[in-house]
Amino acid sequence: MTDVVNAGIAAGTEGKLIRALDWKGAFWVAAGVPPLVLFSIGGIAGTTGKLAFAVWIISMIMGFLQSFTYAEIAGMFANKSGGASIYGATAWLRYSKFIAPLSVWCNWFAWSPVLSLGCVIAAGYILNALFPIPAADSQAVLDWIGAHAASVTADSPRVAEYIAAHAGTPPEDAVKAVLAADGVAALTPMIRNWSLVSFSIPFLATANINATFLIGGILMLIIFAIQHRGIAGTASVQKWLAMLVLIPLLIIGIYPIVSGHIVASNVTGLVPPTAAYSGEDGTWSNGGWTLFLGGLYIAAWSTYGFETAVCYTRELKNPRTDTFKAIFYSGLVCCLFFFLVPFAFQGVLGHAGMLAPGIIDGTGVAEALGGLIGAGRIVTQLLVVLMILALFLAIMTAMAGSSRTLYQGSKDGWLPKYLNHVNENGAPTRAMWTDFAFNLFLLAIASDVGGYFFVLAVSNVGYIIFNFLNLNSGWIHRIDSGHIERPWKAPTWLIGLNTLLAFVNALFLGAGAKVWGYSNALWVGFIFAALILPVFAYRHYFQDRGRFPLEAMEDLGLSGQNLGVRKAGMLPYLALGGGLAIVLFANWFFQLPA
Repeated sequence: MTDVVNAGIAAGTEGKLIRALDWKGAFWVAAGVPPLVLFSIGGIAGTTGKLAFAVWIISMIMGFLQSFTYAEIAGMFANKSGGASIYGATAWLRYSKFIAPLSVWCNWFAWSPVLSLGCVIAAGYILNALFPIPAADSQAVLDWIGAHAASVTADSPRVAEYIAAHAGTPPEDAVKAVLAADGVAALTPMIRNWSLVSFSIPFLATANINATFLIGGILMLIIFAIQHRGIAGTASVQKWLAMLVLIPLLIIGIYPIVSGHIVASNVTGLVPPTAAYSGEDGTWSNGGWTLFLGGLYIAAWSTYGFETAVCYTRELKNPRTDTFKAIFYSGLVCCLFFFLVPFAFQGVLGHAGMLAPGIIDGTGVAEALGGLIGAGRIVTQLLVVLMILALFLAIMTAMAGSSRTLYQGSKDGWLPKYLNHVNENGAPTRAMWTDFAFNLFLLAIASDVGGYFFVLAVSNVGYIIFNFLNLNSGWIHRIDSGHIERPWKAPTWLIGLNTLLAFVNALFLGAGAKVWGYSNALWVGFIFAALILPVFAYRHYFQDRGRFPLEAMEDLGLSGQNLGVRKAGMLPYLALGGGLAIVLFANWFFQLPA
């Protein structure tokens, strides 16, 4: 084993990743996936109502089953990094040079936004702690109302506007509501409304350079500095962060169940809502099914994410055995958290409680966690710190995995050459800087709730495309690359089941992308996915003169530039056509409630 490690270190000095991890290290790096449940727990509750906890469970079961295909193909390529998208992309290489980089690109732009989305929520917690917005019933606001009571009267135009918007409200109650809103606005710290510049990006969203953006950018730089030390240092930090975060989160998930705080009516009578965020039970109509499928669509972004555990195959000391262990045990832990936490949240808070603004945008989740266990103010403040650490955990996982996807994509001749660089610690720093720059752009968009879910919905288009291609790569590899040794081989029936789930994911994509407030999210996602085509064409036909790196060919057991025989014939093309047909049909057939 010492010889293996020394060989890895020597390789690192030649500009390669270093073999410094065992399966436990890869497990800890992937430990940032369970906290992803907190990113969209409110959004999924808003769109699926009482079905929310069931959506998480169904999605997690699918993710766990699918991971066995990824475990098999990851074991085939002990010298590659970058995760399942890299290993699966090689299966498509024989059938189209452009499909392989599409898989890698879609995986990257799905995972990378965890940096910006996580930093947006963390910045919100920091701003709430340092510059809180007073509550309408706080003493400070009540004092302000008392001092300015004469500024609003029953015949004020604003009172009439309030009554028109809230039919049936008595004039005296309308006066109180308007005064309360004025008091909150007057006492809100200026930094909460400060913006250096705001501008609209055509066909996308509105970008805002504000306090959230600046704080989020600083947090990303801190995480970059930690990961600059290499994967071993990252795994060490992740281990301690994970224990600080996951153990309390597990206790919070279990406590309401064993203490009897779950309200049965909150988790029974499972029907979709009448409309997204309506708070009222609906029926299993076309609109209800659309909301349900939209929940499964966005949940996949979190529940499938533990596949990042196989991003580090090239950095494992013993990839033959460690690859399967890393993804399997990561999946088991994710099952635990994605089953328990949504059930506990919904069981205690109910549908109405899950629609609170702080749950929807993520900044009030810590207070909600405190409410689940009846915590006092001090414990609740500790949970705020816990939430920030949980976000750091998720962000570090995302940067580690997505940067290695860029790095290996460059090594294999799919992405620009400049990404093929590591520092003296074996960290792919140019890929990390690319992640950072991309997420600064997303950070500007995601600094408000609307932009947050826009980024999430569009990035998940890429994630579902990646999953579709890679679940199909399992059977393609079986046919075309049966000669490559597999340290762990999935049961054939499971490869078949996961192929079926690939088309189920296509259904989620077609029906669900429109649910998140942007009817054009699917088409924006497709356009963003297509951006890889000119990027790859430049790399392959201009920089490499139409040839793939020899190392990439050798990994497939091929020599020269001969891509080998297409043993699967037309089947891969039929799979692509079938998947696209399902997406387009589902997008046409499933419609949001009126």
